[in-house]
Amino acid sequence: MIAAGTAATALATATACSGTASSRGANGPLVFGISADATQLLPWTATAVQSQQVLGQVYSSLLDLDSELVPVDGLAELPAVSKDGLSYTFTLKSGVTFTDGSALDSTDVKYSIDKILSPGTKAVARTSLSAVQRVTAPDARHVVIKLRAPDASLLTALTGVNTAILPSGTSLDRLKSKPVGSGPYAFENRTPNQSITLVRNADYFRGKPGLGSLEFRVIQDDASMVSALRSGTVDMAIFDNSVTAKSAKSADVTVHTVDQLDYHALQLRADSSTFRNKDVRLAVQCAIDREQVVKTAALGQGDVAGPITSPAYASDPAARPCPARDLNAAKKHLADAGKPKGFTFTAIVPQGLYSSAANEAQNIQAQLADAGITMKIETLDSSAYVDRWLAGTFDAAIALNGAGADPATTYTRYFTSGGNFNKVAGYHSASLDKLFTEGIATTDPAARKAVYQKISRELEDQAAWIWLYTGRSYIAANTRVNGFQPIADADLQSLWETKVA
Repeated sequence: MIAAGTAATALATATACSGTASSRGANGPLVFGISADATQLLPWTATAVQSQQVLGQVYSSLLDLDSELVPVDGLAELPAVSKDGLSYTFTLKSGVTFTDGSALDSTDVKYSIDKILSPGTKAVARTSLSAVQRVTAPDARHVVIKLRAPDASLLTALTGVNTAILPSGTSLDRLKSKPVGSGPYAFENRTPNQSITLVRNADYFRGKPGLGSLEFRVIQDDASMVSALRSGTVDMAIFDNSVTAKSAKSADVTVHTVDQLDYHALQLRADSSTFRNKDVRLAVQCAIDREQVVKTAALGQGDVAGPITSPAYASDPAARPCPARDLNAAKKHLADAGKPKGFTFTAIVPQGLYSSAANEAQNIQAQLADAGITMKIETLDSSAYVDRWLAGTFDAAIALNGAGADPATTYTRYFTSGGNFNKVAGYHSASLDKLFTEGIATTDPAARKAVYQKISRELEDQAAWIWLYTGRSYIAANTRVNGFQPIADADLQSLWETKVA
């Protein structure tokens, strides 16, 4: 992240361009405040929430999720599925174009899925689509996806920005700096560490977007973001701190609270020399009072959680060794690990990706000290943190990870032997590989829930990570903003319909 001290400069520079709400017309731009620069502009590899927020307005995917997290039509209608569950035929909507004017057809869909599946792309969703055997494009409007085995998570995996459809005729290197999508807004320009400007895509396949332009403005400091909202230089922002959100309220600013599926965790890399011993990991788990973390870091506005937060398959947060803090158990695990006097490790902590990270780290540091465990804190700006995290070059990390409606799309990338993010997690097993395969192939919801409960239990029993809690998001908007529909996880899918008075 950029140091908070530079936030005022970025704000002042950007404000000079866009002015206050009263000086901007009803056609925009709507100014959306983000806490970190959106540096990842290729949707297939975007992991930072700020990049996903921007790219979600630029790109479209085959399918979308409704407010209940159920897959619905996107660029294509819901598919026809063969009786054996191995063939999905998608019909694309007619007349869809990219913002460069080129037609979006089945060739682009096949190209996109093939590239996501290519290991060289390093796509976030590669493991989520690993059941795909081949993709064919029999004609311009039809795409057929053949699977190796039935996959109940496929439709969910085809939603969202990480499986966006890109133009096959444009090089990825170019798209990394100037995105070209089929979403409601077209990429206009980016001023690093200050702002990204999008303009209306008049040919958007769902209809006319509500704004002529949309600006994502980088303001790293929460206090500066609040001031910008209250003064009208920013129209919308999302907070994860209830006190900050409350301070943003005024006669001109309203705040909506929504639950998060995303989970806060202390990630322990089980294949590192520090955490290879299970008893060492369990000692850390038993020494942490998760309720205390919620009270300290989230000001009580959160819920203790286990690994799976998907509503239909949610883990029981008490189904783990030491569901409550137990220092005696922690010390016994240390003794069993041959470390009766404790040990020292370093956790990387992001600055700016989300506001509670530092408080989580400091609270956990203090709690672990009671068990004789020393946790050093290495604070990194957002870009450096993401780079280290993706490379798996850390022993532990304070993290806020995205989760979705289906546990398979959330976790196969981390905790299977072939998962493209397994080096981030550092843990896999033959039993987990088997269970994830079973969960993907099972279509009965009750049977799937039983499988995911077993997965959750192994992850907890092994203390692969220390799952802490799910929090709240607070969507602040100027009263002149109309039409935005807040949903779980503060998704911005309705932003295209939003207008300003």
